Amino acid sequence: MSSGPPAGHHRVDTSQPLVVTLPAAPTREEVARLCAGLAAAPPGEVRCELDRGAHGLAVVDALARIALEARRRGHRLRFDGAGPELTALLRLTGLDELL
Repeated sequence: MSSGPPAGHHRVDTSQPLVVTLPAAPTREEVARLCAGLAAAPPGEVRCELDRGAHGLAVVDALARIALEARRRGHRLRFDGAGPELTALLRLTGLDELL
């Protein structure tokens, strides 16, 4: 006889990182949704995949907001897929440690 997980408790696989995707032109609503997902997830590794065409100050703002929420919630955050334009802009703004 085997038993399942206790009622009312969710099982979360923490062996794999939580993966979120940031579109090339993120809206405030999309960023708020991603931040809410980070707030709801247990602390762990998070990989944020960036659309290859993502660049501009709206993306920098979104990355900063996501990084702040991840830090507040105890997540280890890694961004993947930044193109050369976004990398250069993050260096210019002093936020290249996000990558």
